[in-house]
Amino acid sequence: MTLEDLKFPYDREKMRERTRSSPEWLHFGAGNIFRAFPCALAERMLEGEIADRGIIAAEGFDPEIIEKIYRPHDDLSLLVTLCGDGTVKKTPIGCVAESLFVADSVPRLKEIFRSPSLHLVSFTITEKGYAVPGEIPDLGRAPSDAHSFMGQLTYLLYERFSAGGPPIALLSMDNCSGNGDRLAAAVLAYARGWAARGALPQAFIDWLTNEGRVTFPCSMIDKITPRPDERVAEMLRRDGFCDTETVVTEKHTYIAPFVNAEAPEYLVVEDKFPAGRPPLDRVGVIFTDRETVFKTERMKVSTCLNPLHTALAVFGCLLGYTLISREVADPELSALIRRLGYVEGLPVVTDPRIVSPRAFIDEVVNVRLPNPFMPDTPQRIATDTSQKLSVRFGQTVREYISRGLPTEELVAVPLVYAGWCRYLLAVDDSGAPFTPSSDPRYDEMHAHLADISLGDSGNFSEALAPILSDVSVFGLDVTKTPLFARVADYFGRMVSSPGAVRKTLREALRI
Repeated sequence: MTLEDLKFPYDREKMRERTRSSPEWLHFGAGNIFRAFPCALAERMLEGEIADRGIIAAEGFDPEIIEKIYRPHDDLSLLVTLCGDGTVKKTPIGCVAESLFVADSVPRLKEIFRSPSLHLVSFTITEKGYAVPGEIPDLGRAPSDAHSFMGQLTYLLYERFSAGGPPIALLSMDNCSGNGDRLAAAVLAYARGWAARGALPQAFIDWLTNEGRVTFPCSMIDKITPRPDERVAEMLRRDGFCDTETVVTEKHTYIAPFVNAEAPEYLVVEDKFPAGRPPLDRVGVIFTDRETVFKTERMKVSTCLNPLHTALAVFGCLLGYTLISREVADPELSALIRRLGYVEGLPVVTDPRIVSPRAFIDEVVNVRLPNPFMPDTPQRIATDTSQKLSVRFGQTVREYISRGLPTEELVAVPLVYAGWCRYLLAVDDSGAPFTPSSDPRYDEMHAHLADISLGDSGNFSEALAPILSDVSVFGLDVTKTPLFARVADYFGRMVSSPGAVRKTLREALRI
């Protein structure tokens, strides 16, 4: 059986024809999370006959995703949902009506953006996708520059403006704080840069900033979607499914004709859609006000999930783990994340009311992270840790300080800070070297500790100060808080000898 043998309860060819001729939803970022979540939502709407059009998928970063996965398989994929009880749900995904690589498809994208039927443009392009260069390139170069995605997007929005400016919502679904605001800031940086040079009219800026015409809703998204796993592929082959080969692209994207993901999922969206929106509320999406979105995001990102994930990532690499699920059974690591979430995080969490923080963290600790069928790795989660510490831990520390709460209660947070510094040595707890996950600040941070080796002793405050004082990494100057001495002490203990990382966890957590 192949993807082309999959059956759908709707006429897929008619859906594709309607979507191409009169598109409503365009999505940028055609990777795994897109197929596991937005596509699954669209599939439910099609199967429930509450929508008759699917999604046009556009990829702006990695052309091999389109060339080697989408095109050879007629834009089809298979979602494999891995439940904690061992059951597996297989969902055919046929809602993608068309797939495009941005740099090769500017004329078609211009046509789509000029279409009045287009109501929603969504994004899963990762946090790095919203970066803006220090100097905005000339307008003439942006549409053909494959590395200037935000410039291309702004150019396409200008096409829509020039076609009469029908209303549109641009919805970031990326797992980063204030995602809609980041998207708006990036687009406006390009638009204002070009307008300042006289390349675009001020009326275009006015259109972009008129919420009756253009909006950038914020959202909170949550669904753990690891890279395609060989054990899942083998299970599919045993069941007679042939399309299982994982492609690793030149840009280090891991993607396959199938996508594996957990069952729990949350998407909370700011309800600002000037042209209306697909009936996503009927398939589980929560639409609410802006402040509630922010509260839900802070609950997840700063307390109930992401900090626990990062703690497991850092210490999992140091302790030789290759699966998150196995870490949760480790007494020291289980104690670490429980203290981090329940003891240190919940007292300062912002309750969004639409989701209970305690119920959310209960599900994370007892159901989601221990799921033995989820092939997620600490090495994947450890990617770009320097970009995550500020939001995932800085908020908690700032809340303790601003509320006058006793910072001596913070044990897990400084352990993670010290653990990440220990991780920067690229030597695990047994003394064996390991390859750190990709991180744009790794080399810079590692250089501060380059003279430190396993077995060294002494006061490491001076070596750690340039790292811990970096507000861009931690969200505050840790050296100016009571945590600094504790982090330096934990780090010193962790480098003292092989096995010292686990020993330090055990002693600090009083296990």
